Amino acid sequence: TTGSSIMPQKRNPDVAELIRGKTGRLTGNLMSLLTTLKGLPMTYNRDLQEDKEPLFDSIDTIKISLEGMIEMLGSMAVQKDVMRKAVYSNFSTATDLADYLVKNNVPFREAHEIIGSIVKYCEDEKKDFFKLTVKDLKEFSSVFKEDIIDVINPESSTERKESIGSTAKSEIERQIKVLKELL
Repeated sequence: TTGSSIMPQKRNPDVAELIRGKTGRLTGNLMSLLTTLKGLPMTYNRDLQEDKEPLFDSIDTIKISLEGMIEMLGSMAVQKDVMRKAVYSNFSTATDLADYLVKNNVPFREAHEIIGSIVKYCEDEKKDFFKLTVKDLKEFSSVFKEDIIDVINPESSTERKESIGSTAKSEIERQIKVLKELL
């Protein structure tokens, strides 16, 4: 990271931001290739001479991005306590609460309004979102039941998402295993 030019306490994740910025370039190269290919009637045509520049540029861009990512991850120090504090200092599971209401037959627009009211209440009253009780939540909707305490918990939130590529620990472990086998 580097310090911010205007806020000395801030750290900018430069490598990650630069790599993220490269996606526009790669998407542009892909569109260039697709546009060239879509106009081909059959077999080889001289149009395909235009495939080299975006292809080689993409390879170079991916190589340098991977090198930067390897360096960044290799020198990164994960501060679990700081991360945990950050997760519990915002409204990270507000959408989970809205999903809960929707699963219990509350129309989404109404669920959105209810969750907005809860967030506003927490901000106005300086209440900790993650310490709200079932009784507190029932003030906003009678639909909330005892199981809502598990829903509001960020740690159980990630475990509920069990689709392919999700945040559930079992799925992450599966993905790591697949990638290790590929390597």
